[in-house]
Amino acid sequence: MDIESAREYCLSLPQTTEDFPFDETTLVFRIGGKIFAMMDLENTEWFVLKCQPEYAIELRERHPEIVPAWHMNKKHWNQLNLFGNLPDNLVQSLIRHSYNEVVKKMPRKLKSEKGISVLYDKEK
Repeated sequence: MDIESAREYCLSLPQTTEDFPFDETTLVFRIGGKIFAMMDLENTEWFVLKCQPEYAIELRERHPEIVPAWHMNKKHWNQLNLFGNLPDNLVQSLIRHSYNEVVKKMPRKLKSEKGISVLYDKEK
């Protein structure tokens, strides 16, 4: 999956927004104002996603293209090398997983007000 396909997939998820809060090249994707994915438009091989801590470790052990995210909490954020051999369906699953991790931590009232819910599907 290339960076543009990853961007399109992120934006296909319900109520996802994108913006540049840090600089002119770091694009972030949000649900309910909370970041679930980031990419650098100048260094397009890396894509950063939130991840459940135990699953993050499992992914890092199985895939050399997945490492702790640079400049992020390494317990909760993975960095994927999109120039590696990760299958598109795995990258899409990890994007949904990241989205869901953020939604799960949102206050119930906010989710209700904004009509935000967890995406139900097989993620692993």
